[in-house]
Amino acid sequence: MKMLLLRFFRTIFHFFFDVLESIVVALAIFVVVYLFLYQPHQVKGASMEPNFHDGEYILTNKFVYKFEDPHRGDVIVFKSPQNPDIDFIKRIIGTPGDHVKLQNNHFYVNNQLLGELYIADELYTYYGNFLKEGAEIIIPQDYYFVVGDNRPRSSDSREWGPIDKSAIIGKSQFRYWPLNRAGLIQDPQY
Repeated sequence: MKMLLLRFFRTIFHFFFDVLESIVVALAIFVVVYLFLYQPHQVKGASMEPNFHDGEYILTNKFVYKFEDPHRGDVIVFKSPQNPDIDFIKRIIGTPGDHVKLQNNHFYVNNQLLGELYIADELYTYYGNFLKEGAEIIIPQDYYFVVGDNRPRSSDSREWGPIDKSAIIGKSQFRYWPLNRAGLIQDPQY
C-alpha cells in the first residue's frame, strides 16, 4: 500500500511538473513573439475610418522593417511625436526624398496626384500647422510623411511633420477583431 501511495504521488508530481514546464515554455514563446515579432494594438479613435474603426484589434509586424524600408501605402503603428507613451496608426504617403504637397484638397507626391482609392472622393483634406496649402516639403532621409485615412479627424504629419523611422513600431498586417472584419491588411494599389 505504501509503495502504491508513493507511486501515485510521484505520478501526480511528474504531471504537475510537466504542466508547469509546458506553461513556462509557452510563456517564453509568447514573450519572444511579443517583444521581437508581432505585437497586438487596438485602434483608438476615428482617424483611420472607414478602413479601421475604433476598437478594432490588429497585429503589428515588428520585424519587417529590419529587412526592408517602409513603403508608400503601408499602414504603420508608431510612437506619437507629441507623447511617446501613445501609439498611433496612420498610412505612409511620403517616403525619404519625396516631394509632398497639399493642393486643392489633394496630396501630390513628386508632382503626381496621389491616387487614394482607400478614401472617399469627397473627403476634405485640410492643411495643418506644418504643411500649408500649396507648400511643398521634401521628406528628409529616414523620415516618413503619415496621414490618417479620415483626414478631418486625424492628427498627423500635416500638424507635426514627418516622423522618424526610429519611432515606427511596425507594419499593421492582420486585423483579428472583430471577427467579421478579420483578415490580412492589404497594401493599396496606386
